[in-house]
Amino acid sequence: MDSDLVLVERDGAVATVVLNRPDKLNALTKPMWQRLGEAMRTLSDDDALRCVVLRGAGGKAFAPGNDIAEFETERANAVQGKAYARVMHGTLDAIAQCRHPTLALIEGICVGGGLEIAALCDLRICGEGSRFGVPINKLGLVMAHAELAALLQAVGRATALEMLLEGRVFGAREALDKRLVHRVVRDDEVAAEAYTTARRIAAGAPLVARWHKRFVRQLESRQPLTEAERDEGYACYDSEDFRIGVRAFLAKTVPEFVGR
Repeated sequence: MDSDLVLVERDGAVATVVLNRPDKLNALTKPMWQRLGEAMRTLSDDDALRCVVLRGAGGKAFAPGNDIAEFETERANAVQGKAYARVMHGTLDAIAQCRHPTLALIEGICVGGGLEIAALCDLRICGEGSRFGVPINKLGLVMAHAELAALLQAVGRATALEMLLEGRVFGAREALDKRLVHRVVRDDEVAAEAYTTARRIAAGAPLVARWHKRFVRQLESRQPLTEAERDEGYACYDSEDFRIGVRAFLAKTVPEFVGR
């Protein structure tokens, strides 16, 4: 069933979205892109959530990109390619616009479309054996504008072009040097490190996390801020979470935020 291709698991305020084709190293198909977008939009609307972790099933790969076998039936010409892209780009936008902090838990290969998904997450944690790259020049395939934007934002023009023009697959330490990932840990510690990070995020004030994500997007747009947008920088003072946080700090206790 298509619904089984992307699984959603919940542990309190942390949700996990699992790319679930372990027999194919989680190679992405059109139904997977569709289901992933639906899942991310649903999770974004859930005020009880505080962090979303994205990972691949099986422990051997995040995702190696799109399933090449699908190209003959779903992306055989420009018309089909554009139709496929509408689904794919809608999903990438759903990840980018998720209100909650997102974290890519990367085990093994993270290439092509898998890398595009990971690059849109707010944080990326991988294992020492993880591999990265965009070897699509070997397919005669381009990374369209909507897909390229996340890579460009993550690593900048020079590194994005290096990755696209060479099509080379490289290791975790180089990915860290390129600022493609935030943290590299032992392969058997990736999940533990990622979920420790997710719980740390979830322990913070959720409204603050959402505001910070929105502020960053506004600043990245390079458009002048409106007075209303600037005033939003002070809305936190009227929140219940602000009062909870200040009281807990003064009392030297752990704050329990309510998201209001």
